[in-house]
Amino acid sequence: MPDAVKSEPFHLDELGRIAKELLKEAGDCRVWLFSGELGSGKTTLIKAVCVALDVRSHMTSPTFSIVNEYQAGDGEPVYHFDFYRLKNENEALDVGVDEYLDSGKYCFIEWPDRIPSLVPGHHFDIRMVIVDKEKRRLEAHLND
Repeated sequence: MPDAVKSEPFHLDELGRIAKELLKEAGDCRVWLFSGELGSGKTTLIKAVCVALDVRSHMTSPTFSIVNEYQAGDGEPVYHFDFYRLKNENEALDVGVDEYLDSGKYCFIEWPDRIPSLVPGHHFDIRMVIVDKEKRRLEAHLND
């Protein structure tokens, strides 16, 4: 995907469809970066992607735990990070983020701007943009 894909505004109840489209666009890329202002729907979109991966466990934002691990339908782990509260990249290193990112498993990262030098070159960028209270738009770009 050479250029960023910009979606038309969509209603939040369409996230299931959007999640499936993103999985198709990402191909084999397992590190996904989610950015956007507070309340834009990053966690909600990650939950929708996890549902599309057949994650059946309860999913919550890892704001305080930094990382949550879920089990996908194929038995593989899925990692969900929230770096909003990090003071510096060393805190991410302390939880072993580099090992997670090198695992080849899905790693969904909220607030990736908190760990700029730790992000691998091959990743999928997703930016959520608030259109109004119930609509969003997203920009997605696969980075090699």
